[in-house]
Order: sequence, then structure tokens, then C-alpha cells
Amino acid sequence: MVAVTAEGADIGVINRNKLFWLSCISLIVTAMTFAIRAGILSQLSTEFALTDTQLGWVNGMAFLGFPLAMVVFGFLYNALGPKLIMILAFLGHLLGLVLTITAGGFMGLLISTFFIGFANGSVEAACNPMISEMYKDDKTKWLNRFHVWFPGGIVIGALVSYFMTKANTGWQPQIAIMIIPTLIYGFMIFTTKFPDVSKEENRATLSTVAWILMAAVFALLVLIGTPNALVSGLPGGFIAPLAIALVLTFMLVKNITGSTRDAILLVILMGLMSLTAASELGTQQWVERILSVSGAQPLLILGLVTGIMAVGRYFAGPVIHALNPLGVLLFGAVVTSVGLFMLATITGPLVYLAAVVFAVGVCYFWPTMIGVTAEYAPRSGALGMSLVGAAGMFGLTIWNPVIGGWIDSARKTAEETGLTGDAVELAAGQGALSQLVALPLILVISFAIMWFLRGRITKDTGGEVIAHD
Repeated sequence: MVAVTAEGADIGVINRNKLFWLSCISLIVTAMTFAIRAGILSQLSTEFALTDTQLGWVNGMAFLGFPLAMVVFGFLYNALGPKLIMILAFLGHLLGLVLTITAGGFMGLLISTFFIGFANGSVEAACNPMISEMYKDDKTKWLNRFHVWFPGGIVIGALVSYFMTKANTGWQPQIAIMIIPTLIYGFMIFTTKFPDVSKEENRATLSTVAWILMAAVFALLVLIGTPNALVSGLPGGFIAPLAIALVLTFMLVKNITGSTRDAILLVILMGLMSLTAASELGTQQWVERILSVSGAQPLLILGLVTGIMAVGRYFAGPVIHALNPLGVLLFGAVVTSVGLFMLATITGPLVYLAAVVFAVGVCYFWPTMIGVTAEYAPRSGALGMSLVGAAGMFGLTIWNPVIGGWIDSARKTAEETGLTGDAVELAAGQGALSQLVALPLILVISFAIMWFLRGRITKDTGGEVIAHD
């Protein structure tokens, strides 16, 4: 039992352990939505006659709702506090799951998946800064321990989906089972004391200029992340509005922190986060479609990968202190490149070995990126962590339809060359994976540059000491 507030002042007794486990259970629900949706894509495709590109848009709604919630609640965290944001997350999960079960087609799936994604982002917008503040002496370690339960929840969801699919229960019961942990963390929200946030921080965050910039960024994300003729008709598609959104984000962070250095670093981290997320979650979300005829069971692959990630994140502390967070990210990018190359070129039992290599590579990506933001740009606070997390998920809003398109294109090419049956599906999956390898290769170069410049990056962090060499 410790007394905790957003500033570290003692205003009452806060049960830090209970808050941590409440956060973990809500993250398990978040992860289960990813795993079970990945496990039922083929069923949805058959029942609603959806193409892989349409499935990509359905997936994309989860990855759109997530960053929108993180942008809004990262901005409003100091005004609303973590408890209210978690209540909204609970309601979003409950509504989204019920609407998914009752969906009648493509549009219903888009809407329900958006609500689930918005709830998922609300969980991270509330919990990342709350945990960072509660464990401010070792932020990256405890953020990794919190994020154990994303791969941990995916293991749970993958196994649930695997066994329920084997039992021919249909996809609706697989969605309904997630209501149970949702109700558990909902009950905990209303029976747990949360830390408060200072009124002084509220005033600093909610300036008029900041409100205008945040609203503009929100609108652009909606415009880019939804299928519409306006963006598709622009030269270069979403590139111009995305560039404008990044410029406005830079202005927003600079307005709030008063630091050009923090604003530049945040925009760089957001760009890199989009690639780490696409390398990790882009592969996992499509595992059932990509590896369906590879000679390995896709959902067991998903469980294996995420199980390894959960164990690795739990013991992240010694690894991070030994390699430095930027060194951990560089190591992960190299190993992820090797793992994806193996998945794109081999079949049969060796696919499981390739999955192990891939899991080791992506293991620390997400929480370490959030931890780097908390440690190296602490003045950006909850907004900074939320913006980086939002960039990861929003990147997937763009990449999911692209990956779906890669699969459709590779399948068409395979059919044109005379392949039939499982050979076509194998070529489609491996074709998509061969394209995905480019993403971690870009990260290798980027993290190598940042690692060599780490001395300059750690300067001027607003008075906080970085406990890494």
C-alpha cells in the first residue's frame, strides 16, 4: 500500500498492486480482442462474403479506434483522470462486443470493431501514464511487466479461439466469452481508489491553442483512417494529410511542453513506433490467413509467439539495464528481420522455429518504445506516451488494408502462374511476409543511428535522470 498521486504527493492511500492488476486484466481483454478476431477472420469472410481487403478494413477499425482514444484521452488525462477513462473503456468494450455479436454484415462489423478499438486505446491511455507515475523509479521495467499481458492475453485468446473453433461453436460465442473478463475489470474499477491529477496540470494542458491543434489532429486521423473518396482522390492518397497531421502533432507537443527538442523526438518516435507495431501486430493479426497452409497451425503459432513475448517482457528489467533501451530496440529489429525472412521462405515444422525467432525479435518493441518516451521525453507526460502508442496502432490502420491487398495480389499472381489449391494460399501468405520484411530492416538502420547518438538524445530531459549508459 502506497500513497500515490500524479505528482507523487500523499493525498490518501492508493493500493498500487490492485491498480496494477486491474490494468493488467483490462489489457488482457484488449489482447483477446486481437487474438480472437485473428482466429475468426476466415469465418467472417465466409459468412459475410468479405474479400481480404474488406477484412483489412474491419481490422483497421480496431487500429483506428485505438489511436483516436489515445490522442483524446492522452490530451485529457490530466482533466479526466485515469478512473473516468477506464470507465469509458469498460463501456466501450461491453458495447463493442455486443454489437459484434449482433452484426449483420460489413458495416456492422466496422462500427462494432471501432468501439472495441476505442476501448482498447482508452485502456492504454489511462494505464500507461498511471503505471509510469506509480513506478517512476523504474518506468520501463514496470511498463514491460504491464505489457506482459498483451501477449499473455493473446495466448489466452488464441487458445480459446483454437479450441472453440475445433468444437465448431461458431464465431459469436468466441466474442461473447470476452464479456466475462470485461465484467471483472469493470467491477474492479468501481471498487478501487485511483490517483488524482493536479488542477495546475489541467490548466497547462487545456489551452485554447492546444484544443484547436488536438481537434485538427483528431479530424485528420479520422479522414485518413476511414475509406473515403476525398483521401483516395488526392495525389499520393493519405501522404499529404498524414504529413499535415505530423506537423500539427509537433506543434501540439511544443505548445504543451515548451520544448522543441521533446516535440522533435516525439515525432521521430511516433514514426518508428508505426513500423514496430506493423512488424509485430501486422504479422500476428493476419497469422491465420498468412500461415493457414504453411504446415503449421496458425493459432498455435500465435500462442507460441505471444507466450515467448510474455515471458521475455516479465524479465525485461535485466535486459534493459544491460543493453540500454535503444540497444534493446536495435537488437529486436535485427532479430525480427531474420524471423520474418524465415517465415516467408520455409514451410513445415521449421515454421515453429521461425516463429520463435520472430517472437524474440518483437518481444520488447511496444513497451520499450513507451518506456523510451517516458524516460527521454518526460515533459510530454501522458500525452507523449499516448501519442507514441497511438502512432503504433494508427500505422496499422494504414497497413492492414495494405497487407490484405498484398495477400490478394500475391494470390492473383499465383493463380496466373498456374498454381491451384493450397499452393495458391501458400504463395499468397509468403508473398505478404516477404513484403513485411522491409519494415524491420528500416528499423535496424533507424535504431542503429539512435543508439550511436544516445548520448545526445539523453541530454536535456527536463531534470530527470536517465539510469542507463
